Amino acid sequence: MSYSRLDTLKDKAKKTLQRTLDGHITLAVTGLSGSGKTAFITALVHHLTEQANDKNLPFFRVMREGRHIATAQVPQKALNIPTFGYRHAIESITQEPPQWPQSTKRINTLRLAMRYRPERGLRAQLGDTATLTIDLIDYPGEWLMDLPMLNMDYATWSERQLTMLNSKVRRVHSEAFLAQLADFDSQAQVDEGQLKVLSNEYKQALTAIKAHAHAANLQPGRMLIPGELEGAPLLAFFPCPTPDEQGENTQYKQLEARFEAYKNQVVKPFYKDYFCRFDRQVVLVDLLQALKLGPDIFAEQAEAITELLAFFEYGKSNLLRRLFRPNIDKLLFVANKADQVGVNYHQDLALLLHDLVKAKANELAFAGVEVDTMAMAGVCATQSKTVSEQGRDLHCIYGKPLSEGNWLTYLPPQPPRHRLSEGQWPKQGFDYIDFAPLPGNDGKLRHMRLDHALEFLLGDKLR
Repeated sequence: MSYSRLDTLKDKAKKTLQRTLDGHITLAVTGLSGSGKTAFITALVHHLTEQANDKNLPFFRVMREGRHIATAQVPQKALNIPTFGYRHAIESITQEPPQWPQSTKRINTLRLAMRYRPERGLRAQLGDTATLTIDLIDYPGEWLMDLPMLNMDYATWSERQLTMLNSKVRRVHSEAFLAQLADFDSQAQVDEGQLKVLSNEYKQALTAIKAHAHAANLQPGRMLIPGELEGAPLLAFFPCPTPDEQGENTQYKQLEARFEAYKNQVVKPFYKDYFCRFDRQVVLVDLLQALKLGPDIFAEQAEAITELLAFFEYGKSNLLRRLFRPNIDKLLFVANKADQVGVNYHQDLALLLHDLVKAKANELAFAGVEVDTMAMAGVCATQSKTVSEQGRDLHCIYGKPLSEGNWLTYLPPQPPRHRLSEGQWPKQGFDYIDFAPLPGNDGKLRHMRLDHALEFLLGDKLR
């Protein structure tokens, strides 16, 4: 037997033993574009490797009990995937002035090894220390939105996209594309030049909608962040009304073929390679930004989150499932960036998020998945500040807005505790402010309830 074959068998045996002892977890950090995935992963790595103590993470039981020894980044197994740029991200947050790390433009992965002292069970009998290996995968949120395309044919997808392009918040940004589409003859012979022009116009419409309307459901996601597909004919398609008669070798058939090729060559491999082997999942939602953008975008983001959850494997994991087809057995919904409202409103954010996902959460709980919802912030951008006014204590926040040079004490509006109908939406809207990250004076990162999240996601594997 060759050494390479022997090494492969050894690696498989080791991985099997790790899964048998629950010594390996693949954690899905999921969220739409702008939900804070990169900052969350950066914070998770930083607090486990550089600020890992019971004072910083008191609700993470392994820290509180003094059983954590050390956590370190270790070489990943997937050598064909770039490593998550943790060092660059943490330098962005802690530099002067602090900045949020750039959003993800490609697939990245990172592996952590956490050494700890087990308190019971087979791990404690096998030795004084044990190791939990944690694999994290980071990816553009725009690519995530392609997954629902797998359940659609080209005609269905086109009808849905054209309906959205004609909606109130998108129409102003898609008028140029829709005007050209009106003159497009889908039954004519294929004209590569015309298809390229229209696909570029559609791309510009998606780019403008993302930049100005901040919509979440933009497909195909690779038009916005193409990665290695930049300039590929595979991306040269756009939605088109279905003709009454569909002849062969027409422009419509060419668009349909490209749509199916995109699904088969881009979306399916992305799903198969990165979304079928998770053990635990955290879903990040920026409710404040969604509320700020108004009822239409809020409704779209809520629908997108529910739709995406259907593409993950859920179910109570037992030994055989963990060995051969791991299912997600714990799911945490996070109302992220909770520090950007007063502490008295954190429960409101958690209740609002629960209201959005309660139907899916109930379905998953019935299937044996442990589900929780919380408001938190991986990287704090503000400080709480109480201001007295006319005998009342106002729970304000203090920080530096992204678009301003001066620091600000601000009283944010109270978020709703449940989803509002359009008629219930306040006329003044929800005027939340985007703040820059705010490291402590000692250069350390501050978090809000990250230790609660870590205990929920990892705590039972560290007993």
